[in-house]
Parts: sequence; structure tokens; C-alpha cells
Amino acid sequence: MAERVRRLLAVAAMVVAVVLTTGPAAQAAGAHRSAPKTPPAGVDITGVGLTAPLRLRADTAPTQVVAVIDQVSWFGRTGEARGPKPADLGPKYTIVVLAGDVPKQTYDLYPLAKGGPRAYRPAKQPDLRKTTAGWFLGRLNMSETLRAAGVPLERRLDTVTGGVGGGERVLPEDALNPGRDIDDALAELQRLLLLNVGVMLVITVGLAGIALLVRRRTR
Repeated sequence: MAERVRRLLAVAAMVVAVVLTTGPAAQAAGAHRSAPKTPPAGVDITGVGLTAPLRLRADTAPTQVVAVIDQVSWFGRTGEARGPKPADLGPKYTIVVLAGDVPKQTYDLYPLAKGGPRAYRPAKQPDLRKTTAGWFLGRLNMSETLRAAGVPLERRLDTVTGGVGGGERVLPEDALNPGRDIDDALAELQRLLLLNVGVMLVITVGLAGIALLVRRRTR
């Protein structure tokens, strides 16, 4: 009996070993090992005030690379055919998005354009993909994003979000006062508490009156 049990255990162990080495999990692991690695992203920036291109790579400057690519990654297939007047564009900065060392896309950014940041996508792209030239409204934080990446631009504190288009402050000046916001919140909370206390008093008095009336009638 003991010998038979040992044989059954040995057969079961062999079956488990075969499943582990040839099953879906093992095949997936093998496919994962054999799959080619995606080359890291990168960005090259050239333009006004830069004596040499800024070369940002995901392995050394991941935050800057992601932030710069985010400025253009949301563009649609078509943009406006005509952009602002050349005199209203301000300094131009050309970015080239790379996969490893291979250029894939290129865009011209105008962070200080009159009326808000602008971006231009040329029809001719490095990866030879088919696209149409077009102008796009840029994100409000384009200037600060490029400055953080190393572009020599003056710091701007009037753009507080990364929304699209426009160069004016999104929030009014008085909305940026945290002390006033806290005072308003406390005052509102106090009014809410007083209202709740008043409601509870009315309910309590009402219940006491009903109880007294019921007691008198049951005597």
C-alpha cells in the first residue's frame, strides 16, 4: 500500500512539473523574455537661446521627457490651416520626439505667442508617416514646461494649470488666498452646525409635545 502511494505521488509530481514547464504561464514567461524591449523615449529641443540642442532621455530625465511629450501627445489628426501672424508668434522651439535614437515626430512650439501658446505640426515627419500640417492651441504651462526642461525662458507664475489655449490666469487673484478660503470654510461649517442644532431642537420640542399630548389622552 505504501509503495502504491509513493508511485502515485511520483506520477503526480511529474504531471505538475510538465504543466509548469509547458503550460500557459511558462509560455507567457518565455514570450516575455523573448519579446524585444521598447526603446526608451527621448526629446531633442532646439531654438532661441540654445547654443546646442537639449537632449533629454527617459533614463536620465524621465519627468522632463514626459512633460514635454505631454505638450503634443494630445493633438488630433487635423489642426487649423492658418496660425497667428509671424510677428505674434514669439520665439520658436522645435522638439523632436525619439524612440531610442530614432526620430519619430517633430513639432514647433511657440510658448510666448500672443493670445496663448501655439504649436505647429509639419506635414513632413521624421518617421515618414502620413499626416497633415496644422496649428494647435498649446497648453497654458508650455512655457514653464520648456523652462523646466532647460530652455532659457523667464519664469511665469500666471499659468497655474496645464489647460489648453489662452495666456491669462485661469483663477482670479483672490481665489489664490488659502487663508481666506479657510476662513470661509470655517464660517460655512459654523453656519451648518447652527442650522443642524436648530433643526434638532425643533424636532426634540416637537417630539416632547407629541409625547405629552399622548400621555394626557391616555389618562
